Amino acid sequence: MTVPMMMDQGGVVRGNKEKQLIAAYRERIRYSEKYCDDTHEYRHVILPKELKRLVPNRIMSEAEWRGIGVQQSLGWEHYMVHSPEMHVLCFRRAKPAAQPHIGCP
Repeated sequence: MTVPMMMDQGGVVRGNKEKQLIAAYRERIRYSEKYCDDTHEYRHVILPKELKRLVPNRIMSEAEWRGIGVQQSLGWEHYMVHSPEMHVLCFRRAKPAAQPHIGCP
């Protein structure tokens, strides 16, 4: 039997069961406050543990993380795999050179 596959908004091919799972848990995705250093601002995104199986053990492209329901403005990159808790995604984006303190508390 062939499992129907669909392409989501991020260009990632997913089956019907995965798309239903993402839709069911999208509202439970949690976003941290931003924190920063001299060059980047950071945030982590906590997925419901039910979505953990959709997270590969590698850095994801923007299409991949958007494809599992993560929503954030442009410029963020998934930069680190947090192996002990694969459902915690670590993101960063470069701060504008002319405004090094933007986004910092």
